[in-house]
Amino acid sequence: MCGIVGYVGSENAVNYLINGLKKLEYRGYDSSGIVVGKIIDGKPTFLLYKKAGKLSQLVGVLPKDLSGVWGIGHTRWATHGMVTDQNAHPFISNNGKIAVVHNGIIENFQTLRNSLEKDGVKFSSETDSETIPNLVEKCYKGNLLEAVQEALKKVVGTYALAITSTDEPNKIVVAKRGGPLVIGISEGTYYIASDVLAIAGNANRVIYLEDGDIVEVTPIGLKFAEDDEWQDRVKKVTITAEETEKCGYKTYMEKEINEQPESIERAFAGRIDYNAATAKLSGFEDPIFAKTQKITAISAGTSYYASVFGGLLIEKYARIPCFSEFSSEFRYKNPIVNADDVFLAVSQSGETADTLEAMKEIHEKNGKVFGICNVVSSTIARLTDGGAFIHAGPEIAVASTKAFSNTLIIYYLLALKFARQRNMSLEEGMKFISNIQAQPRLVKKALEQKDKIKAIAKKYCHSENFLFLGRGLMYPIAMEGALKLKEITYIHAEAFASGEIKHGPLALVNENTPSVFLVTDDFLREKVISNIKEIKARKGPVIAIGVEGDKELEELCEDFIPVPKVENSAFYALPMVAVCQLFALYCAEELGRDVDQPRNLAKSVTTE
Repeated sequence: MCGIVGYVGSENAVNYLINGLKKLEYRGYDSSGIVVGKIIDGKPTFLLYKKAGKLSQLVGVLPKDLSGVWGIGHTRWATHGMVTDQNAHPFISNNGKIAVVHNGIIENFQTLRNSLEKDGVKFSSETDSETIPNLVEKCYKGNLLEAVQEALKKVVGTYALAITSTDEPNKIVVAKRGGPLVIGISEGTYYIASDVLAIAGNANRVIYLEDGDIVEVTPIGLKFAEDDEWQDRVKKVTITAEETEKCGYKTYMEKEINEQPESIERAFAGRIDYNAATAKLSGFEDPIFAKTQKITAISAGTSYYASVFGGLLIEKYARIPCFSEFSSEFRYKNPIVNADDVFLAVSQSGETADTLEAMKEIHEKNGKVFGICNVVSSTIARLTDGGAFIHAGPEIAVASTKAFSNTLIIYYLLALKFARQRNMSLEEGMKFISNIQAQPRLVKKALEQKDKIKAIAKKYCHSENFLFLGRGLMYPIAMEGALKLKEITYIHAEAFASGEIKHGPLALVNENTPSVFLVTDDFLREKVISNIKEIKARKGPVIAIGVEGDKELEELCEDFIPVPKVENSAFYALPMVAVCQLFALYCAEELGRDVDQPRNLAKSVTTE
């Protein structure tokens, strides 16, 4: 989860370390810290500052004249140990000469710690990470790169590490196994980060490290322990610094919600074959798709709900059985992988640890995995057998919005492609394409109801519980709506298939529990109307997100938020989820929540 930064060069390292950590706070904000290396009276010295709480707490204790030409920094999402100053990174070895920041989990840390304690090492924290600098100290014989190599032979677990020593000033050794890590390259200056977002605007060339890489970074260049041909791995930075800013919005989440009409269009741009009325997705051209009888998506969180929707969509139009599984559960169930089965690994970051481990299990059983993710340089993108990028652009708020919508667009394109290979006619394909192309306009119109949605949010935001309900394709959209509300408001919210409320959830209904219904105008509408009446009969207030012009629904419910009418009810998902996103945003703002950095959460879950 955590965010790592590092700098070697000739300028003041502090400026990059703090600005880089600001860009990485989405990865964790329980605590933060920096170590700055500086020559004082001819002696290389570490200046260490760390503080529990958000980055602003750290900035508040930094001396205004703090400077140094190299350093490392960290923003933490707690795994081992409480949120305290002592458990914040960086950690320094007992002799004061080795400093480390770490993202990941050291599985055998207790064994390592016990051994080090027998050697007289004193620990100041509860973390697994503090074992690393002391292990490197024990292995150090004058060469930091070799000491790190030797120390990591004893480590079991996942890590992205930045390690520095006062004995070798202006040098950082980085190592990767599991956690993402990137090195930005400039003239005589090198930037280290968990995400290229932190490097954008500082360097225009980067190297994305692979598992097993251990690299020495100095102002005169890079030295890979095991790769003499690393120059071939240098890539251009495609993200601009402006893309990582709020651009006039109060929060990143508000910005990202409002960017959806443009981001949705990017997701399908250039991917439609109008002559054949199908989708062009080069990463899904494998012959297996023409014969497969089973598709399984493995994912987590928002990506899981997107995949539930996508599975229903593909079954409806392509008639291929589709299943969605939590990647954290899938990897432990000894999955059945048949020769013609297809697996989809779905992740915004492309670094979700549970999904990566599930992929490894599938590959071990000779299965094929195709990726759907946002980050081009991600591990999932490199390990899959093919796939598609969602092109949502940088998403910095912890709660995913535009990445969810763009993932749905990829699922629409896959449903079209697979259906045209099977039973969908040319005419039906053209209509399907027309509905895809209408999505940016429909979402934009849904988002224009800000004042109305804000007023409804203000009316209900002090409720302690919410129910979100939908049927068919709207059920996973209801699940995503409930997730958004609880993520950023901390209000308890549950989603149900609306036909299921009479089988238990109806017991939760009372005059203080609002129910949010997603109501389309297809054959299920009357069923959902009946479910609403069941709620109303028990004095439950109802907020309906329904189709423009549905007067019966508007009169039946306390509050009604319309979305534009579409030709095909399968295409109500995006405008309806946009309304849910705004509703959650305005509820959170009214309650004074930090919508970009909700408590206990991090965006990129790179630990198990």
